[in-house]
Amino acid sequence: MRRLLARRMKFHLFGAFFVSLGCAALYKFGIAEPRKRAYAEFYKNYDPMKDFEAMRAAGVLESAPPK
Repeated sequence: MRRLLARRMKFHLFGAFFVSLGCAALYKFGIAEPRKRAYAEFYKNYDPMKDFEAMRAAGVLESAPPK
């Protein structure tokens, strides 16, 4: 029973480190990177003036009435 806590803590510390490292890697490559690519693809072809004119024509903007 001697040093039981120290042995168990060492095991759990290493286990927690590797689990957290795995979760971070899964988040980065499973969520963050695809999200970055989606935003980059969207803004590659995005025309803000065209979007503004569409919102203006729909009457969404109060400060810019439709023509």
